[in-house]
Amino acid sequence: MEANRKKGFVFSQYKAPDVSPFDKLFEIFTELITHTSGDLDEALDWLRELDKEYKLTDENYTIDDFIEDLKKKGYIKDETKEDGTGGLKITAKTERSIRQQALKQIFGNLKKSGSGNHKTKHSGSGDEHTGEFREYRFGDGLDRISLTESLKNAQINNGIGDFKLTEDDLVVEDAQYKSQMSTVLMIDISHSMILYGEDRITPAKKVAMALAELITTRYPKDTLDILVFGNDAWPIAIKDLPYLQVGPYHTNTVAGLELAMDMLRRKRNTNKQIFMITDGKPSCVRESDGRYYMNSNGLDEYIVDKCYTMAAQARKLHIPITTFMIASDPYLQRFVNQFTEANQGKAFYTGLKGLGEMIFEDYETNRKKRIK
Repeated sequence: MEANRKKGFVFSQYKAPDVSPFDKLFEIFTELITHTSGDLDEALDWLRELDKEYKLTDENYTIDDFIEDLKKKGYIKDETKEDGTGGLKITAKTERSIRQQALKQIFGNLKKSGSGNHKTKHSGSGDEHTGEFREYRFGDGLDRISLTESLKNAQINNGIGDFKLTEDDLVVEDAQYKSQMSTVLMIDISHSMILYGEDRITPAKKVAMALAELITTRYPKDTLDILVFGNDAWPIAIKDLPYLQVGPYHTNTVAGLELAMDMLRRKRNTNKQIFMITDGKPSCVRESDGRYYMNSNGLDEYIVDKCYTMAAQARKLHIPITTFMIASDPYLQRFVNQFTEANQGKAFYTGLKGLGEMIFEDYETNRKKRIK
């Protein structure tokens, strides 16, 4: 009779994984680059100050060694400035690393899957295999035919001695259609995003970079467009996100919504949505003659009504708007409630800490349903 084996836990002292001096500094470096909006000189100055205070390096590996490694690894490169002087700038490799770091910080280590998988209940000649088989039908693509199952049918139906493969023997692996998502992310860059001693634009940038990295790596069939809005609205490229800065702007929410809907009209995807990150009230609209009407005192009824109209138009186009409001003023919450009701969308009243998780969860929720 086999002797009973004792089961239990064995505890040992935790040993942190070995991290090279470069990797330790690089994580801090990417964080600083985000805060300085891509200003390399300022980021390196901050890094040197942190090194003095917290002893990040020693005589075996200095900040200068780190800068040389950044060059060798292709994260920074020499450039000639407009005034003719030389300098350094970050590269596209660094921009990508910043996005990856943002994704890791906000969404955790997500495994990369194949292509986007916004599933619908319809089966047919889609692009996701279900694992089930059916008979061949006229019009089915040859790439859908299961060779193994079809040959098995041919042997069963026609015998092994005189091999013959007929149309009746062909078997097709069924598939489901995947719905794809087109998202526009609107980021408020009005002056209030840095007022009152609180940096709100850096967390917004991080969320945008993380969402961009998530979609491009995990759901490559989805699309993400990013726009910023102040007095006006304009699109920005994903690669430009680290350099995004707040300007001396009012908040033209209407211009942002108009541009977002114009972007989505050009998309073929049936599932479309708008995410809007803002902390301020709408305070500006541009009139048909090109002049700006601005009012920062309270909620201007003229401006607010135009926002409600845009929300209703988006609803008619089956474009839900999810508003992430980084403010807690009761009168602004009332505005967002009415705006959301006009669109039949959603609203989240959030601080900066949980912003990324909320956007990710909402994106994942919308992936699992067809938006109508």
